[in-house]
Amino acid sequence: MHFELTLDFINNLKTSIELGDVKESAKLLEELHAADIAQIYDNLNLEQAKYLFLLIDDGEKAADVLAELDDNDRERFLKILPSDIIAERFIDHMDSDDAADVIADLPEARQAEVLKNIKDFELAGDIVDLLAYDEDTAGGLMGKEFIVANINSTVEVAIDEIRKQVLEIDEIYYIYVVDDDEILKGALSLKKLVVSQPDVKIKDIYLPDVIKVKTDMPAEEVANLADKYDLVALPVIDSIGRLLGRITIDDLVDVLSEEARKDYQMVSGISEDVELSDNVWRLTRARIPWLLVGLLGGIVGSRVLSVYEVELGEHPALAFFLPLIAAMGGNVGVQSSSIIVQGLANGTLGLGSIFKKVLKEMSVAVITGLITSMILLAYNLVFSDSIALTITVSSALFAVIILGAVFGTVVPLTLNKMNIDPALATGPFITTTNDIFGMIIYMSIAGVFLYYF
Repeated sequence: MHFELTLDFINNLKTSIELGDVKESAKLLEELHAADIAQIYDNLNLEQAKYLFLLIDDGEKAADVLAELDDNDRERFLKILPSDIIAERFIDHMDSDDAADVIADLPEARQAEVLKNIKDFELAGDIVDLLAYDEDTAGGLMGKEFIVANINSTVEVAIDEIRKQVLEIDEIYYIYVVDDDEILKGALSLKKLVVSQPDVKIKDIYLPDVIKVKTDMPAEEVANLADKYDLVALPVIDSIGRLLGRITIDDLVDVLSEEARKDYQMVSGISEDVELSDNVWRLTRARIPWLLVGLLGGIVGSRVLSVYEVELGEHPALAFFLPLIAAMGGNVGVQSSSIIVQGLANGTLGLGSIFKKVLKEMSVAVITGLITSMILLAYNLVFSDSIALTITVSSALFAVIILGAVFGTVVPLTLNKMNIDPALATGPFITTTNDIFGMIIYMSIAGVFLYYF
């Protein structure tokens, strides 16, 4: 059942907590999914959140809620819990990858305390292994829970072994085939295993071609690889090919969502990864760098206009179209840059196709420039008495649209060549640059046409 969080629900829950009504508080949470409960916690203070956490009897559900919490909320919440409670009530019920993510949020001293209190020694060992990997790599994403079958086993033996392994795993996506040295050899579908005769060898029915990733592959590349080939899980190997873990679809979706959110923030001129719940100083610090760039661009733009003070004084109608010229150039630039950044991000902008992409953007710019400038020309022919102004504004609009497309295409490609995230500077840089050069083009064309006509 879909749950919709309302203010009335939050108020009722807070009231039950304040009254110490354990039965009512538990009832309100009883039928909710872990993700819904995590959403509720965003509207509670730490003490209220702690009170509710301790009401969840199902250890696995409590662990799922903790895993679903926003990183900042989870970090604040973990600070008020004893290490033994974190280990016994949450970590012991988590998959290794989620457990590693939670423990990674703790200071090193507390990490050691929590690990000592984990009852499942094998899980503790897996977590220690995962903590050694950078969180933004395949090793940091993977979990240690996966199903394997030995390549030299028969189907009957393999099924018996899988029955033992499956108790520790929630979802079976693939059965990975390994040799005696744990080297990944391929994969096997559960259907193929079940329909095969008991005495058939695994080596005769498995698929040797399996897409795999190494532990040091960046998380974004892993997610793009899975997206490209429509994979729901990816095996992770070390440098000599030994199977170390698997990355599942939930983690892959999280990476894609996170990268999309970061790119959106960067294009908007937000230089850090921030949340609405962050403090005022952090939010300000993330926004101010590119706002200062915009401010500087505005100052330069005003200086440009001051050079043409005489022309503006003689033809004040020129000023009416300055916002239009600047806005159109900026919009075209952002549109072009967004297409290029998207191509760079998903790997569809291959080396052989860059020229074609640029040429296509130029073609689009010419067509859109002709359409919009002709509409503006028609408008001015009806409402303006000056032919010179009419030609000036339409010509400038066409030129600025071409310029915007050029900058919007070249800038992200150049930044990418310099190993700078093209999404970071594309939006603010494009709009500021187009404003300045758009004014120069506009006033230069105006100087020519108004002088001769």
